[in-house]
Amino acid sequence: MLTTMKDLLSVAVRERFAVGSFNIANSEFVRAVIETAEAENSPAILQIHPNEINLMTDHFAAYCREAAHNAKVPIVIHLDHGGTVEDVVRAIRNGFTSVMIDGSHLPYEENVKLTQEAVRIAHSVGVSVEGELGTIGDTGTSSEGGAMDIIYTDPDQAKEFVDRTNVDTLAIAIGTAHGFYPKHMTPKLQIDRLKQIHSRVDIPLVLHGGSDNPDEDITESVKYGIGKINLSSEMKRAFFNELRETLQEYPNGYEPDILFPSSTAAAKEVISRKMKLFGSTGKADLYGASSKAGLLLK
Repeated sequence: MLTTMKDLLSVAVRERFAVGSFNIANSEFVRAVIETAEAENSPAILQIHPNEINLMTDHFAAYCREAAHNAKVPIVIHLDHGGTVEDVVRAIRNGFTSVMIDGSHLPYEENVKLTQEAVRIAHSVGVSVEGELGTIGDTGTSSEGGAMDIIYTDPDQAKEFVDRTNVDTLAIAIGTAHGFYPKHMTPKLQIDRLKQIHSRVDIPLVLHGGSDNPDEDITESVKYGIGKINLSSEMKRAFFNELRETLQEYPNGYEPDILFPSSTAAAKEVISRKMKLFGSTGKADLYGASSKAGLLLK
């Protein structure tokens, strides 16, 4: 069941759980997310970064949309870290139901202006928009990048940003980073900052860099408005670590039905565990029959 981010997260924030947003780069990850979501009776978000759509091409988006339509649980297709209006338009034309416009590295007024334009375009066709204020850290282990020096989200500026741009969700910087944390870097979320932002902003908040953070920090963050948690590195590491072991067992192997099943199962284990941690397991039932009729997108 394909839906928008606004509709998906309105339920999540009201019921105080978060929905996992999983970066997918091939059909195995699409299956892993949707099949696990159905098994866990959980909503889920298929998240595609511009690097990933460039790799898989626009035809991959059509495959994702069909898979989401046929899913038994609510699914969103979301553009991750769109950097330009052109990225947003491409995603909308490909049938995404949510887009992120990331102007976080721009001066504040330029970020506002870019986000306003993305909102104007996306809202005209019923697509949700995620903005970003503050910068996500860069561990040097992810192709998504980030900032070496994190600029934390200012709570008062967050309220102004939301009021001026009319975004549906806001990605905030409270101490996370893309990728895996090296030994010298200890992740610690600024929950007090999150509380202040939550008290001023009345839309769902987004946590980027969801891999490799302490479970207790993640659980605590959901109490204060985090409705969407991005996850990529942990899921992909499980998949490719298992694939490496399979290739060692079958050094001359080349058939996908031999190489991929155990890797997909490894990714599913991570997805399942995160859904339980985020509190979304079993929550698809909250999107009742009457709600589903309104959520379904053709």
